[in-house]
Amino acid sequence: MHRTASLRARVRAVLLMAGLTLAAAGFATAPARAAPRVDRWSDADRVTLGSMLLSRLPAPPADPSNAVESRPEAVALGRRLFADTGLSGNGAVACATCHDPAHDFQDGRPVGQGVGTGARRTMPVAGAAHSPWLFWDGRKDSLWSQALGPLEDAAEHGATRVGLVRRLATQHRAPYEALFGPLPVLDGLPAEAGPLGTPAQRDAWQRMPAPQREAVNRAFANLGKAIAVYERTVMHGESRFDRYVQAVLQDDTDAQRVLTPAEVSGLRLFIGKGQCATCHNGPLLTDQHFHNTGVPPRDPARPDRGRSAAIARVQGDEFNCLGPYSDAPVGACGELRFIADADPGLEGAFRTPGLRQVAERAPYMHAGQFATLDEVVAHYVRAPRAAVGHSELGHGGAGHADRPAIRLDEREVRDLVAFLRTLSAERR
Repeated sequence: MHRTASLRARVRAVLLMAGLTLAAAGFATAPARAAPRVDRWSDADRVTLGSMLLSRLPAPPADPSNAVESRPEAVALGRRLFADTGLSGNGAVACATCHDPAHDFQDGRPVGQGVGTGARRTMPVAGAAHSPWLFWDGRKDSLWSQALGPLEDAAEHGATRVGLVRRLATQHRAPYEALFGPLPVLDGLPAEAGPLGTPAQRDAWQRMPAPQREAVNRAFANLGKAIAVYERTVMHGESRFDRYVQAVLQDDTDAQRVLTPAEVSGLRLFIGKGQCATCHNGPLLTDQHFHNTGVPPRDPARPDRGRSAAIARVQGDEFNCLGPYSDAPVGACGELRFIADADPGLEGAFRTPGLRQVAERAPYMHAGQFATLDEVVAHYVRAPRAAVGHSELGHGGAGHADRPAIRLDEREVRDLVAFLRTLSAERR
């Protein structure tokens, strides 16, 4: 080894005299180590980045309206119910039909497709337990109440309350009764009846004695509570973005290479001039509020009013936190009791979706109006007028008084989209 090293030294000396290098003369050399890349972030930026780390997401807040949410057996029952196609009018639609666990609990369609065609995009399940309002318009105030809505919806599951409770009795009786107690006696009840079915089914529901309707409602609510407990377990995994932020906060320059310079540029735009973090903030990259950003309606003749049309629905819902089937104690349900119901800014507003896994969730917006992330960013730069209400986006002196127009050139749009792709959980 010593003779070899000495030989290389003599050869190098000779080559230098001839104006050559070892590599030029055909000798193998060790690859040069790249200089560490140092991405400079201000103290304020580091605070912002740290607030977006998935590791800083707390446990979902407790739901006082669901007494079984901490029961492991409720998770097991909820998982079974989530995958049960028998909880539908045609026996072919389950929660997992649109919220497919194999595809990040979504379906890739512009609007939901169950027994019929819906009007809005399927929303993500992961992290949903952190939101005080469910659906794009927030017409439900808990995960369990949200789970009930599609079951009776004519375009989704198309089932009836009595039919659903019959399914519980025939396929899930033992785990249900171990968790909630005896199912109601169904002898003598119509095969299908409910307040939202066909005229014949609604008539059959009204002819049922009030105590029987109440017992069916109770079991129906419990079905939703079990599904909700399972959905609380569905969470996001860490992404390259999370690894990058950890590297920045730890001043680990080598580990910062997990993002490319273009992706880092996109991140700077995300929290800066692109104004994305105004609404997409926190570990789930959503403020959990409602905003009108001028997204065009799918049907211009019938624009969707969003949140403003949903407030009365959630207030009057018999399955809300204050309703007779809630387990919440007196004094709970603050979100519902103090709901904002007179804000003109809610006209045409929709819930801010979280951006984790966003690259896997095309198409985009509340009714799949945009096919790609490039189209989404282009919309915010264009900032069109809203079909109903007023857009919050600044657009050249009009729009939101405190928000300047978003100005991005083609390279910045590409960088911002590149960053958004770093929010997907890494595959192991």
